[in-house]
Amino acid sequence: MLSEIAAWLFALFVVDPIYEEVRERLEAANLSTQVFQQSQQCLSTHGPRLLTQAGEDPVWAIGTAVGIATGSISPQQLLNINDRHCSVVSGLLANQRRESAES
Repeated sequence: MLSEIAAWLFALFVVDPIYEEVRERLEAANLSTQVFQQSQQCLSTHGPRLLTQAGEDPVWAIGTAVGIATGSISPQQLLNINDRHCSVVSGLLANQRRESAES
């Protein structure tokens, strides 16, 4: 039961906002269809993996959610940087982090 709650909260406070931010960034950047598809592939691969990890390790889920909320953990740290589909998403999230720091 606790694992289901942790996964749900993780989805609500971490995964869903990352999806939304990436979607907004992709629309604003007016990137090619191929780049958009690569980013969707990354998110569809790593989103479920993160939710599974959150369900199996509620302490990790809570710590990661707090880290994301406070800015001590970057959302791009949750993605596999070795996955070629995630390079676009990682770049978009890195740009967002830089813009936030400059504000």
